[in-house]
Amino acid sequence: MSNFGKFGPLVGAIDEGTSSARFIIFKANSTEVVAFYQKDLEQHFPQEGWVEQDPLGIMEVVTTCIEKSVEQLVSLGGSPKDIVAVGVTNQRETTIVWNKSTGKPLHNAIVWLDMRTTSTIDKLLDSVPNKTRNKNYLKPLCGLPLSPYFSAVKLRWLSDKVEVVNQAMKKGACCFGTVDTWIIWNLTGGPNGGKHVTDVTNASRTMMMNIETLKWDPLLLKFFEVPKSVLPEIKSSSEIYGYIASGPLKGIPISGCLGDQQAA
Repeated sequence: MSNFGKFGPLVGAIDEGTSSARFIIFKANSTEVVAFYQKDLEQHFPQEGWVEQDPLGIMEVVTTCIEKSVEQLVSLGGSPKDIVAVGVTNQRETTIVWNKSTGKPLHNAIVWLDMRTTSTIDKLLDSVPNKTRNKNYLKPLCGLPLSPYFSAVKLRWLSDKVEVVNQAMKKGACCFGTVDTWIIWNLTGGPNGGKHVTDVTNASRTMMMNIETLKWDPLLLKFFEVPKSVLPEIKSSSEIYGYIASGPLKGIPISGCLGDQQAA
């Protein structure tokens, strides 16, 4: 006899996009939606071409969506205990750096479409051997051209321009992550044992992962001057990363992670 309620086993999906986030509860092994809640995300434009988001605001919206969806599920006669796993899909390349002891962000998230790193690209092109300024110099390793899009360039900008980030990176006192990493770290406990992980689809858009080994590449890290100590562990897109530490889904595993374009 099944131990599950009226809807049977359920799966939760956190879908964190650029303009909004939502939490969707599906019947397991189907596309049938039982409950969902969506909320807009605020964006900030400090200068022309700059796009930022408050990382704490992202988490607030995500947790609200989870709570409201679960309330909806309960009102329909279901139970959060029937949710067997939760997955995360997210806007890619958006870059967040936070204090690993307190969980406090050291700067607003720099969103994927932000163009402030154009000057950083120029500086990096100057460091390409033989003065070729070849944008595809790193492509054999990471599969990507040098472009303002990718997380490594945003992280390098933060290190160059924001003293608190620079010092924290040197001391290994901070964590870097794309939005998937930030969400999973916070949901699994944050400063109290949160899992600092990402998946291959998100790591592949940082310019720091070797596309053959699927590991952080020492030559790429040296090129961008990023210490390995600040980076999350790269995992597959489907495994148990950790368990939700509090709230209505406490104890439920987070077991899927995929960048939004791949997830689509």
